Amino acid sequence: MSIAEIDNLNACFDSVDALLSELSDDQWAVQSYCPDWDVRGVAMHLAAVEAMLAGEAPGSFTDSVPFNKVADYVGSVADLSNADLLAAYRTTIADRRTELATYTAEQMELPSMTPVGPQSYGRFMAIRVFDYWVHEQDIRGPLGMPGHESGPAAAMALNEIEISLPYIVGKKIGLPDGKSLTFELTGPVERSMHVKVDGRAGNVESLDGPADVVVTANSTAFALLACGRIDPQGAIDDGRISWSGDAELGEKAARNLRFTM
Repeated sequence: MSIAEIDNLNACFDSVDALLSELSDDQWAVQSYCPDWDVRGVAMHLAAVEAMLAGEAPGSFTDSVPFNKVADYVGSVADLSNADLLAAYRTTIADRRTELATYTAEQMELPSMTPVGPQSYGRFMAIRVFDYWVHEQDIRGPLGMPGHESGPAAAMALNEIEISLPYIVGKKIGLPDGKSLTFELTGPVERSMHVKVDGRAGNVESLDGPADVVVTANSTAFALLACGRIDPQGAIDDGRISWSGDAELGEKAARNLRFTM
């Protein structure tokens, strides 16, 4: 049986493991795109969340998520050498893989508290894919080691941003009532996403006519902008994001995608 959220999380585990295995001691100390952490910090965080989830069957978190366990795990590995940290990371992820392999589709539908409130356990795992994939890019970008920018896990990560587009467009960008905006992701993940404001902003499958503004972007840059990881000016200058149609709204959209950190 194949469960997409688990398959994609395993793909993230594979990709990050291969990335970490290549790093020199100097690279472990490089500042990631996430301002609070260097590469070591990102690796510790990723393993810590999986350690928090380990041993807790789907449906266990109904009232809250015990994020206090994340700090406990980080504290337990913070003083390890890079080699020992990688070994600890791998042990944690291997244990988590074994556990995930036992979960059924029915268990993934069980109610669960998640970082975005009450959802299902499957949604929680989709959010884990988002978190893992973005943090992988947090490492890859500053190191100049691009990778894992396409495929099912990257597409699932972008789903989390697409879900939030009404908030981004309505609140952050402030698209006026009656206006529409299309985001054209040109790759590595290709996707067209339409938002229309009809009293309030909402995602729509298609538009009756041309959008008032079209924002065209590299999908990885789009994700990093939405997560507040990179400077919009840099992405504008090098062409990773551009716009057509209403120039004022287009520029405002390109500069105001951030909805999370």
